[in-house]
Amino acid sequence: MSTFEAPLSGRHFLQIPGPTNVPERVLQALAQPTIDHRSAAFAELTRSILERLGKVCKTSSPVLIYPSSGSGAWEAALVNTLSPGDRVLMCASGHFATLWGAVAERLALRVDWIPGDWRHGIDPDTIETHLAADGEGAIKAVAVVHNETSTGCISRIDQVRRAMDRAAHPALLLVDAISSLGSTAYDHDAWGVDVTVAASQKGLMLPPGLAFNILSEKARGAARQATLPRSYWDWEPLLEANKRGFFPYTPATNLLFGLDAALDLLFEEGLEKIFARHARHARATRAAVEAWGLELLCLDPAAHSPTLTAVALPAGGDADALRQLLLQRFELSLGTGLGKFQGKIFRIGHLGGFNDLMLAATICGIEMGLRLAGIAHNPGGVGAALDALVRD
Repeated sequence: MSTFEAPLSGRHFLQIPGPTNVPERVLQALAQPTIDHRSAAFAELTRSILERLGKVCKTSSPVLIYPSSGSGAWEAALVNTLSPGDRVLMCASGHFATLWGAVAERLALRVDWIPGDWRHGIDPDTIETHLAADGEGAIKAVAVVHNETSTGCISRIDQVRRAMDRAAHPALLLVDAISSLGSTAYDHDAWGVDVTVAASQKGLMLPPGLAFNILSEKARGAARQATLPRSYWDWEPLLEANKRGFFPYTPATNLLFGLDAALDLLFEEGLEKIFARHARHARATRAAVEAWGLELLCLDPAAHSPTLTAVALPAGGDADALRQLLLQRFELSLGTGLGKFQGKIFRIGHLGGFNDLMLAATICGIEMGLRLAGIAHNPGGVGAALDALVRD
């Protein structure tokens, strides 16, 4: 028999950078009775979802949905476009970029790593240098993370594309937009992305369980030549079934109900207003961190993420102990440090279905936790955040 502590009264504050809070309308949609996934009503639902997802990504290209985590979408992007032994240029910009590279290596791809300190965005000039030196075109793809969830650094994908164009290199551009799509501007077509990888549990305000690939025509051409084994992840059966509004396997019907409701919420608020809201909340969060005298993990102001803020504790501070205290005392969940920053940082998620009062409560909880944990800091983070919210 399992044992557990009685929950505290009041709501739980889930302020990790994903999964994010699921809005009530989405929860209600998820609870609808399941329908026949081969019915006309389901086909209509699928077509509507795919059309609106394209608008979120700013693309006229196909959008594919898998019942999967984002890791599955990583694999789908690789196995559909590449062959064993192909070289992939990747930037070690953070924990999730490193994990995607590990997937590539397990698939018998050769990863050329551009080193990074996990505290800055991707340097397009370095990508250009690597590609310009590859006169034989041995590098078949450049795979980058748009918004690195482990560090709070966002990169300019349009600049990466321009760097590739300056090098006149034919490599595909694969982009992980898992923690950016639906929360900040993303333009698959204008940025010349060949495969966008995304997932449901962050800006799209759903539970985990859906993953996406958005394909360029160039990517589809590469898939016709690629020889890595693929079955479940194969694009073509999915593309063919989607023409009729169906899937080549049993889809995650109720998650699609939730996605339908989430897309309604996105378009009712308006994408540009959503992007402005995320940027505003990020600024208020950084104002609190600066008032506390703590250090932002992201050192480049131009690369500050609009969806999460990673905060470093002073030497000797235990970020995981602070996180545990916040959970036990205030029902507040913050993101842990990952990889080489385990125990050294905490991450504040401010994305998805999120508003001013939720941010104010989160900042208040953290300031109380810093005091209770005896972590050296200046008071006034709450006031700085409130000032920023009122002023901005």
